[in-house]
Amino acid sequence: MSLGGGNSSEGSNAGGIVVQFNQDCTSLVAGSSNGYQLFAFTPDDGVDEIYASRSGQETCIVDRLFSSSLVAIVTVSAPRKLIVCHYKKGTEICNYSYSNTILAVKLNRSRLIVCLEESLHIHNIRDMKILHTIRDTPPNPRGLCALSPCVDHCYVAYPGSSAVGEVQIFDAVHLNAKCVISAHDSPLAALAWSMCGRRLATASERGTVIRVFAVPERTRLYEFRRGMKRCVSIACLAFSACGAYLAATSNTETVHVFR
Repeated sequence: MSLGGGNSSEGSNAGGIVVQFNQDCTSLVAGSSNGYQLFAFTPDDGVDEIYASRSGQETCIVDRLFSSSLVAIVTVSAPRKLIVCHYKKGTEICNYSYSNTILAVKLNRSRLIVCLEESLHIHNIRDMKILHTIRDTPPNPRGLCALSPCVDHCYVAYPGSSAVGEVQIFDAVHLNAKCVISAHDSPLAALAWSMCGRRLATASERGTVIRVFAVPERTRLYEFRRGMKRCVSIACLAFSACGAYLAATSNTETVHVFR
């Protein structure tokens, strides 16, 4: 399960493909072979289904804008098309087609980001118009990118290199490059923003060290040792809502939580 809107993976629901939290971790979204489902958390730590789409379309990417009715969807049958809908009204707000497969979609209250292997497209969340396209990004076959949930610090982080762990920070409101962070010697494997949009967690393909940087100052605030010698594949990084904890999951079937 993906935490905090990071990389998503196979869920436990029948036929599930993707399961992840929304931006403030108040609900879950799940894509399946039949469509997608939305779940809300109950006061007793339970989960209630609040909506189920039975479109028959296998959903590979789905994200909900906080607790709103806005949902962004990409299906297996149309991997180059982004569909944005109002699930309560059952209406499609818009759809956009791109030149290549959509690898990731990120939302906050100001912007919608579509990540392709070698480009990023920035939409205005209010009218869904494309405001800017970052072209010729380094090859990014996993669609690694992260959008801050905070509109006041509306930064997009994505790999600035395919050879080393360089992070490019782009201001999605003012539409300009903010800074570059030399985070790791090895290529990036995971990125995650804190809720305040001022701290960025990074991990490389080696998977032994996780670092947290202040943005835009580029100051290294913390360094956590996940392992000593064995290289692992980190699937997801996630901050707690309060920003005091950082979790990491990997292919070792463990979850590390750092203070």
